[in-house]
Amino acid sequence: MSEQYKSREQRRKALEEKKNKKNGKKSAKGLVKKTFLALVLVGLIGLLIGIGTFAYFVKDTPPLDETLLKVPVPSKVMDKNGELAAEIGGNEARDYVNYDDIPQLVIDAFLATEDVRFFEHNGIDYRRLGGAVLANVSRGFGAEGGSTITQQLVKLSFLTEEKKLSRKAQEAYLAYQLESRFTKEEILEMYLNRIYFSNRAYGIARAAQNYYGKKLDELELHEVATLAGLPQSPNNYNPVKYPENAERRRNIVLTLMVKHGKITEAEADEARAVEITSTLVDGTNAPTFSNRYNAFVDQVVEELQEKLGENIDPRSDGLVIHTTLDTKAQEQVEFLLSDEGPVPHVDNEDYQSGIALVDTKTGQIRALGGGRNYVKTGYNYATDTRVQPGSAIKPILDFGPAVEYLNWSTYHQIKDEPYTYSDANKTPIQNWDRKHEGWLTMRQALARSRNIPALKAFQEVGSERAREFAVNLGIPLEETIHESYSIGGFKTGVSPLQLAGAYAAFGNEGIYTEPYAVSKVQFPDGTSVNLANESKVGMKDSTAFMISDVLKTAMTSGGTGRLAQVPGLHIAGKTGTTNFDQNDLATYNVPSGAAPSTWFAGYTPTYSIAVWNGFSKMGEGNFLRSPTQGFQDQYYSRMLFKELLQHVATTDEDKVDFRVPNSVVRVGVESGTNPPLLASEFTPKDKIIYEYFVKGTEPTTVSKEFDKVDNPKNVTAVYEEEANQIVINWDYNDDRLADISFELTAQRDNGDAQVLTVTKDLTFTIDNPEPGSTYTISITAISDENEQNRSETVTKSVQIPIIQEEEEEELEEIIPIPEPPVDEEDDGEEDGNRPPTEGINPPPRDDEEEEDVEEDVETE
Repeated sequence: MSEQYKSREQRRKALEEKKNKKNGKKSAKGLVKKTFLALVLVGLIGLLIGIGTFAYFVKDTPPLDETLLKVPVPSKVMDKNGELAAEIGGNEARDYVNYDDIPQLVIDAFLATEDVRFFEHNGIDYRRLGGAVLANVSRGFGAEGGSTITQQLVKLSFLTEEKKLSRKAQEAYLAYQLESRFTKEEILEMYLNRIYFSNRAYGIARAAQNYYGKKLDELELHEVATLAGLPQSPNNYNPVKYPENAERRRNIVLTLMVKHGKITEAEADEARAVEITSTLVDGTNAPTFSNRYNAFVDQVVEELQEKLGENIDPRSDGLVIHTTLDTKAQEQVEFLLSDEGPVPHVDNEDYQSGIALVDTKTGQIRALGGGRNYVKTGYNYATDTRVQPGSAIKPILDFGPAVEYLNWSTYHQIKDEPYTYSDANKTPIQNWDRKHEGWLTMRQALARSRNIPALKAFQEVGSERAREFAVNLGIPLEETIHESYSIGGFKTGVSPLQLAGAYAAFGNEGIYTEPYAVSKVQFPDGTSVNLANESKVGMKDSTAFMISDVLKTAMTSGGTGRLAQVPGLHIAGKTGTTNFDQNDLATYNVPSGAAPSTWFAGYTPTYSIAVWNGFSKMGEGNFLRSPTQGFQDQYYSRMLFKELLQHVATTDEDKVDFRVPNSVVRVGVESGTNPPLLASEFTPKDKIIYEYFVKGTEPTTVSKEFDKVDNPKNVTAVYEEEANQIVINWDYNDDRLADISFELTAQRDNGDAQVLTVTKDLTFTIDNPEPGSTYTISITAISDENEQNRSETVTKSVQIPIIQEEEEEELEEIIPIPEPPVDEEDDGEEDGNRPPTEGINPPPRDDEEEEDVEEDVETE
């Protein structure tokens, strides 16, 4: 019984297990099926959403206007008042070349670099697009582009540079349309004739001419590779301006050409070995433009491509470009740099100038002087050049940071003395005149452009903080700067536009705005974008004001900028002179005192101007002659500054002074005190200096150097009868005696007091005083430094006795001498015949006895 049950029970369990397994398989199959259906549904929904989104994005896509592919639409340049100033664009910068005339080497270079599968896709390269998507996911949207040549042509012709999904969708949509209407050869032809290559070149044929002076079929491999590398970032890879960048990019192109089988490794190595600048032409093959204001317009183009992307084509996109241009100022700049201008030029074909005029408050560029005969060269010396600034950097890298971080006052004392850099060799540093002036205030040191105080300021601040201060004002510096930078010994250099922008921050109460030429752009579709640069705090207002006040001193007779002064304007300014190194001095036989270039940078509350004068290259005779030999070459930058400023600064607003901020105080300091002491009420006026201090750091201790002088001591006044003199003597403290004089007055009886003398001696005599009179002598000690600082008066009186001779005369008047008796009868005899009366008259004496009697009387 039990065995049978057991068997049935086991059988039942086995059946249940089998049933469960069967049901499990059915459940698993159902789950897979449901999951698949769900994924399909999600995919369909996503597809529908994608299609809807794509349709939404492309609904506003501009039509594929074939004329825009080949016919550029010029852009309008408006000045600061909204008036049309110039038009840029059209065919003037292009040489159109047909596909059949484009060498295969050029095609291979561009395809290997920009779109290696160009002849395989239908406008979109999905493999490349996938890589770009992954890059955008990992590094952010817009990190890497996946555009084909077809898409690039669409973007150049119809769309903006804006990196948005809607724009990418429109780009893809138009790319498909373009591929359906044109052959690959036609698309590539349009692309190579349309892209921008910097250096005023649109299209590959014009680029070959501008950079190398060659036709396309004359280009060498290294030149083709250089041009093929430009479209990614034309201005940054411009071999004229940035040869190092261009060389790196060229070598990448060569590597890509090897990778895709266009050239061999040996050919690439040979091309890499060629110096990037070796076959460049000097720029005279660049096209000239009929438009005015070329230097300014070139800056407009560069700004647009920098801010909106380099595929923006101002000369073909039909833009309305609102700029900061002051046409009258621009015309004056161009006049000053012409042969007809009032400022002389060095008679040398390599001589050049660069000028930047910036609005102090806004940073807006008003005018640019790109160089002499700029229309022919195309190299903008106002924006492209990088020259050592010389002493013009001292406010930015030395004294500005000292005020900002160390709270230096304009009185701060610095000793101008023999000094060295802190390098291992203790290299000496010299002032421009090879002299030393001892203790100077910061004002004196900067206004007189002393190198040694500048280096000391840099050292006290420290290179890191000095660099931070300069970078905040738009000065490009490497991560590590050296002590030689303190006097302008830069590795690279600055442009006039950069220097004018930095100086403007001092005139704008410390607010810095990177200079800009384009304020707004309107696109053909009616949209617009604001491109004005935003302002930021570059320094404290106390720093800005105190440096400005010191640089105003530099414009006076005691400073280096006096030749640039304009009467009636409050100008702060600084000179700068660069130097030849020892190799150049020997190579080019440079005379003593000559310089390769000079600067003048200055500003008012309304305008900031930087002017550079020098040469386009080193060469024999390329130097500015020394003023010590009677030449004015090194003064031309100051003259240009003055001529331009007095032309543009004509309103009452231009004549205002820099505002004194609440963060500074003006204090009367006693000259020579270190640390500074307040002048006392006795400090001589010519010993008081009024200087500015950051509020809270001004001196509080009053100098005692010129306290009220002490009284004369031990005063005596004695009448010496034998000499018939009043002798006056007194004593005084030896430690103050050198700075003291003594005023003596005398009053006789009740008469008026009269000044006898002012003397440095401690004794004085009055000769032949009036007998019987009383003399009152007064002595006052007076500071030689300040006549108002006088001691109390010390008085002594002396009675002059009546001498004996006067007493005898008075006695004779009182007691008359008796006459001898006269014989009344004998009146006919003369007196002379009468015998003497005995006992009346004294016996006769010889002369010696008479003198002895006189001496006895005087002695009595």
